[in-house]
Amino acid sequence: MNLLFDTHAFLWFSEDNPSLSKKTKLIIENPENNCFISMASLWEMAIKISLKKLNIKLNFNQMLEEIYKHDFILLPIDFDHTVELTSMDFHHRDPFDRLIIAQSIVENLTIISIDKVFDKYNIKRIW
Repeated sequence: MNLLFDTHAFLWFSEDNPSLSKKTKLIIENPENNCFISMASLWEMAIKISLKKLNIKLNFNQMLEEIYKHDFILLPIDFDHTVELTSMDFHHRDPFDRLIIAQSIVENLTIISIDKVFDKYNIKRIW
């Protein structure tokens, strides 16, 4: 399965936060699954850290190391992802989540997220 982390899911996994469901953690750790981290998530974290709205255990400079340590794949933001945004309904107003949803549609990825509003986009989501 090809999985795309929502930002909180990646942080919870990285920090071994009990908010991440055990079922989801097992799916992430299954070596048969490919896990993707969107550049949108890194962008979101960087902005929220600079605004003092996000406090993480890791130093942000180590985030790329954390991604590669788990054999996750960094997903760049491509033009096709932004094209998808032009036709998406506004069920969700968060620009980072909207971009992650668009990436999941274009790349046919299952999103790992606790956020049920994602389901309104008719995407695959696990939690």
